[in-house]
Amino acid sequence: MALPYIILNGVSSKNITGLLIQSLPPISKPKIRTSVEEIDGRDGDIVTTLGYAAYDKPISIGLKGDYNVDDVIDFFNGSGQVIFSNELDKYYNFAIYDTIDFNRLIRFRTATLNMHVQPFKYSVYEPPIKWTNTNGTTIANISVRNTGNIYSKPILTITGKGTVNIYLNNTQILELALSAAGETIILDVEGMNATDTDGNYLNRQVTGDYDNLILAVGLNNLRVTGTITSITIDKYSRWI
Repeated sequence: MALPYIILNGVSSKNITGLLIQSLPPISKPKIRTSVEEIDGRDGDIVTTLGYAAYDKPISIGLKGDYNVDDVIDFFNGSGQVIFSNELDKYYNFAIYDTIDFNRLIRFRTATLNMHVQPFKYSVYEPPIKWTNTNGTTIANISVRNTGNIYSKPILTITGKGTVNIYLNNTQILELALSAAGETIILDVEGMNATDTDGNYLNRQVTGDYDNLILAVGLNNLRVTGTITSITIDKYSRWI
C-alpha cells in the first residue's frame, strides 16, 4: 500500500528528503457554529446557526535516513493550500499555528502537527469560467454550475469601464463604478473585498451586499451588464 503524503502549495512531501507522512486524518464534515439561547418559561432552547467552523487536521510525521530537519521546518512553515493523498481531487486553505516539537521529532523520529483548515474544500481540477466580449455586447449571460455539495462564494474578475451591474438569477446584487478609461476589479465574495490586480482595495467602487452573491448547488444564471471586456469566475464549486 502506498504511503500517505501531502502537497503544500504545490510541493509534495515526497520531495522532502527523509520526511514521512505516517498517517492522515479521516475525511470529516466541519462543525456548525451555533448560538444557544435558553428562555425562562419556555421548553427547550433556541439554536441559531452561525456558519461552519474551521478546524484542525492532525498529521503524524516521521523522519528516516538522510534527512535535513531545516528542509522539514521550511516545508511546514507557512500557509496556503494543502492537498491530502486520501482526497487528491480537493484542496483546503490551511495555516499552521501550533508549535511543532522538532526536538521530539529528531529524538524519537516522530511527531504530530495540527493543520488548521478552513471548513470548505475546492476542486483541484475545476477550471475558471472565462467570458470575453467579442461582439461589443453590453450584456453577458453566463451559466455557472456549482458541482459541490454546498453553496459557494466565488471570485469574480471583471474588466470594463463605467457602471457595471451584476445580477444573479435575475436579481441585481452589485453595482460597480469602474473608471471611464477602464480597469480590472477582483471581487472576493467570501472575503467581501474588491481589489485591483495589484491588491489595492476598491471597496468604495462597489455598491450592494456580497452576502447575496451566493451560488446554490446546481445551475446558476449570472448576468453582467455594462461596458465589459472580460469576466473570469473562480472557486464557483465547493464542498464540506
